[in-house]
Amino acid sequence: MGFPVGYSELLFPKLLLHILSLLGLLRKLICSLLRFMGLHDFLEPDIAWAETQTRVPEEFESVSATLIREILPVVKFRELVDPPETCAVCLSEFEENDEIRRLANCRHIFHRGCLDRWMGYDQRTCPLCRTAFIPDEMQGAFIQRLWAASGIADPL
Repeated sequence: MGFPVGYSELLFPKLLLHILSLLGLLRKLICSLLRFMGLHDFLEPDIAWAETQTRVPEEFESVSATLIREILPVVKFRELVDPPETCAVCLSEFEENDEIRRLANCRHIFHRGCLDRWMGYDQRTCPLCRTAFIPDEMQGAFIQRLWAASGIADPL
């Protein structure tokens, strides 16, 4: 019993692994060459461009997302004390002039565009810990503003 020595199906995965290894080596070589030439900007995606491409048009945004954006403050990254190094949504490192949103309940911070995009999909919780964006003590005022902005008469 056992496999015959000339089993042909074992050759194909080995060949595939060698091709993939060669492609990985070529990728590293090209990346190193671009970095050496000072063209390393071509290696990483432009975050600002991605934000404009995936932004939900304002006429389709929910009223709650608009109100949450008004409530959550926007600050510069350099103004924060002991911040994390990367945004948990896009996994890019923060830079000094980046606009940041800090959540009131859990104190997590994200790029403004990343969190705004998250809210554009009608998400009302932190992308990391799922804590509500609006603190409990502000929920009453938030709901009143939501009713007023919706144009529907108060049910009470």
